[in-house]
Amino acid sequence: MMPSPERTLSGMGGPIALQQVELRILRLIANGASLEETARTLCLEVETLLPEVVCTVMTVDPAGLLHPLATPSLPDGYVAALDGVMIGPEVGSCGTAAYTRSPIGVTDIATDPRWGKYKDHALAVGLKACWSFPILSEDGDPIGALALYLRECRGLHEHESTIIAPCLDLCDIALRRHERVLDRERRANVDALTGLPNRAAFNEAMVRVPCEEPGSWALFIIDLDNLKIVNDTFGHLAGDALIRVAAGRVAREMAPDATFRIGGDEFAVLIQAPATLRDLDGAAKRIFDALDVPASCEGHIVVPRATIGAATLGQTEQTASAVNEAADFALYHAKETGRGGFVRYWPGIGTRITHRRDAIREVADALAEGRIEPHYQPVIRLDTGEIVGLEALCRMRSRDGRVIPAHEFHEATSDAHVAEALTRCMLQAVARDVRRWLDDGLPIQHVGVNVSTADFYTGSIAAKLEGAFGEVNVPLSHLVLEVSEDVYLGRRDRVVAREIAALRAAGVLVALDDFGTGHASLTHLINVPVDIIKIDKSFVARLWPDDPSMVIVEGLIEIARRLDIRVVAEGIETEVQSSQLWAMGCRLGQGFAFAYPADRIAIEALLRKHAQGIEGATPLYAGKRSDMVSNGRPVAERTLAVRHG
Repeated sequence: MMPSPERTLSGMGGPIALQQVELRILRLIANGASLEETARTLCLEVETLLPEVVCTVMTVDPAGLLHPLATPSLPDGYVAALDGVMIGPEVGSCGTAAYTRSPIGVTDIATDPRWGKYKDHALAVGLKACWSFPILSEDGDPIGALALYLRECRGLHEHESTIIAPCLDLCDIALRRHERVLDRERRANVDALTGLPNRAAFNEAMVRVPCEEPGSWALFIIDLDNLKIVNDTFGHLAGDALIRVAAGRVAREMAPDATFRIGGDEFAVLIQAPATLRDLDGAAKRIFDALDVPASCEGHIVVPRATIGAATLGQTEQTASAVNEAADFALYHAKETGRGGFVRYWPGIGTRITHRRDAIREVADALAEGRIEPHYQPVIRLDTGEIVGLEALCRMRSRDGRVIPAHEFHEATSDAHVAEALTRCMLQAVARDVRRWLDDGLPIQHVGVNVSTADFYTGSIAAKLEGAFGEVNVPLSHLVLEVSEDVYLGRRDRVVAREIAALRAAGVLVALDDFGTGHASLTHLINVPVDIIKIDKSFVARLWPDDPSMVIVEGLIEIARRLDIRVVAEGIETEVQSSQLWAMGCRLGQGFAFAYPADRIAIEALLRKHAQGIEGATPLYAGKRSDMVSNGRPVAERTLAVRHG
């Protein structure tokens, strides 16, 4: 007859001894001892109280597999045979007790059918009988089993059965506490949206990954390129769906290596599989191929897009933090050179990124200290030599007074916040200067200001313009917004197009800058019309007979005339170029042949002598340049507007 595990504090060790065992085990649990240590101590204490018994504790995982937790008196071979066995109606004593959720007593392992497949292992180590008791969760599911083995065929004596109930209670307390700890750890280390390990888990992995053998592991940092667009266009539920889709595809493709979600749109893969390490380019391609399949995100069809940076533990990157930083550098470089690609770290990237960070810091300091200012280059009527407009060019003044042209700090504008702040500063300064010229009676017509991609994606650009020019009561009709081809057509969504249409409707002239150097073609002007096309100086520099530039420029001028779009030729450096352009039908130009860029005071003097509408104005023809002077010396610098974003 199966003994009833009633709580009777009697037996061979007596009630005092059993109470002491309970106190010792409870103290271990309260002090946060590991589950393994707690269970092992319990088994040894039971075996001390009952010398004829071998005590074990097994766990049952969510898949229903048995795993030895504490088996201090059994040989390793027997323990290994038990590990991973599926619970069932004829799986020894522990497997059957867990399966039936009820105690199982076997007085003769050799003949009991429940031990048919497993008796040889038990008999080989001298185990003849076994009594097992299931440990159940709060929901009634099996999470473990306590077993008492005997070395002779018999049932449990009364003094042996009396300790079962308190021991089961102790096992139950220890296992449930362990499950709660694991659950907290899972919640702390698992990303709720994707189910992937999160940033905390990634940080822990970086602490524990071995770094003794170069080439033994690598790291991918993956950035989703189109999450912001999906969020802005379709909403955050669609964005969350995109993250889940991308996470699942990357994790499946890179398994068995671990994929982590380490930021809103950023993932990391810790690569240790030898085959993957041998072909990181192939692994990146597999990720791109897996992502490049349309997915339904809250009813919207989206193709996930990503950029990947990689680094490997090596001779120069000898720590986990160094590899992590190197992979970040590679990702930054990949995003700057063209999103959607894969870049492996090489030492020069770190130097470039450091230079970029230094540039960002220097420009941020200059903005804070008021050392960003506009310089202006005149736009000339080629037939009369009159100044009809200006282009505002961003300049940074060093602390020692040196004027720094934009190309020397251009890298800083890859930071969207810096780019937007530069534009805001330039707009405010230009508006103030135009206000002064108007108050002084100078017939200023238009001033061109360059804007960046960042300006279209960091709030309404129309509001920025109205804020800067409205504050000093300057009509927006005096402004020409100059947009480079990369900004104009570099993004395939409709944000830029919508903003340009709204600005033109508000009376702002829009110029397509550096035409011919980027993505633009004349057919795009049908979809996103502009008021002015500025021919890039690379075409102007090649205006000689039989050069294709002659045909291109002539055709462009003729088509623009038919579309009622004005044309400005940039980079005119000789009188011959000016004459050729005039003969082709180009009416406006700018370049060193007329004037170098200069600050507000010098340009004001130039306007008084050569501006259209000034009584007695003299022509400023090509080849009769008025050399501007800054800080006591000629300003001989390139005409380079700020290119943001």
